[in-house]
Order: sequence, then C-alpha cells, then structure tokens
Amino acid sequence: MDIQHLVDRLEDLIDEGRHLPFSKFTMIDEERALEIIDQMRISIPEEIEKATRILAQRDRVLAQANEEAARIIQNARAKGEELLTEDVNVQAAQNMAANIIEQANQEAQRIKAEADQYILNVLTKLEQTLQVNLNTVRNGINTVRQPNTTLTPTVTTTPSVTDDVTSGYSAPVQVAQEQPVTTSQNRVPGISLRRNQKDTE
Repeated sequence: MDIQHLVDRLEDLIDEGRHLPFSKFTMIDEERALEIIDQMRISIPEEIEKATRILAQRDRVLAQANEEAARIIQNARAKGEELLTEDVNVQAAQNMAANIIEQANQEAQRIKAEADQYILNVLTKLEQTLQVNLNTVRNGINTVRQPNTTLTPTVTTTPSVTDDVTSGYSAPVQVAQEQPVTTSQNRVPGISLRRNQKDTE
C-alpha cells in the first residue's frame, strides 16, 4: 500500500480522536493506530526500493546521455574530415571542423547536465516526501505510546470544627452562620467542653 495513503489514514485517525480537556493529549483507537503503523513498516521498504530504482534509472539516463554525446562528437569529426577532403581551403575547413566538434562537446555537456538535474529533482522530491512521512509516523507512534490520562475533578471541603480534637469524625460548618457550642446538643460525643478549651490553648 502507498505510504502516503497510510499517512493520510493515520492523520484521519488522530483527527477523529477525542481530545482530553485541559491537556494536549488525544484518545485514539490504539488497535487501529498500531495496524496502520505496521502497514507503514511494510510500505517504507517499498519506498526505499523505489529510490533504488530511481538511482538505477539515473545510471541508465547518464549512460544514454554519454552515448548520445559520443555519437554527436563522432558525427562532428566525420563531418570535419569530409570538409577537409572536399574544401580547397584547408585552414577554413579545419576551423569549421573544430567549431563543429566544440558545439558537439557543448551539446554533450548540456545533455549530461540536464540528466543530472532531472535525477536530482526526483531524488530531492522523494527525500522530502519520505521526511514528511517519517515525521508523521513518529508523531503517530508518540501519540499511541502516550498513557491514557484521566482527569479527576478537585473537590474542596470545608474544614471541620473538631478536626483538631478527634480523628475519624468530621462535622461541616456553615460559613454564613456561626453556631455557638454552649449546649450538650452541640457538643461532640465523648468530648467535654473543658477538653476543647484546653486543646485550643
């Protein structure tokens, strides 16, 4: 499967995930993500093989360019020799032959340069594509490996009057009203008022 298609699938999976509030984490289907990553591991060697084929193609293109350049030079020399035999003015014929050979050399260099530039453009584009895909794969792997984060709401409780007196017993206090502890109904069971006064000291 094409690596670009797998990258698109991984991006869609991340976009479909549920973003956790107040965090940078996103919950996604781990099984689907790992499946896509496994398919990427299979597809990446195919992309490398494609790059190898392009390099082999470069060698073929350069070989063809060299053959074409050699043919042009050979034809130019043949044309120069022909002019030398036909033209009475030997010097003029030699100059013309030299010009033809020079033009042939320039044409051969141009063909080689164009072949190199073509291969360079193809390999550069492939390198950029592989780099983008590699970054996306790494981000997907990091997203899958991040632990699930559960947000627990913070509950604030009002301190108890008897927290400093006894443990295991908590009585909420209303801030708006202050209840005097004067009667036996308001006392904490098992604790006398005298003990409370001593503790507060």
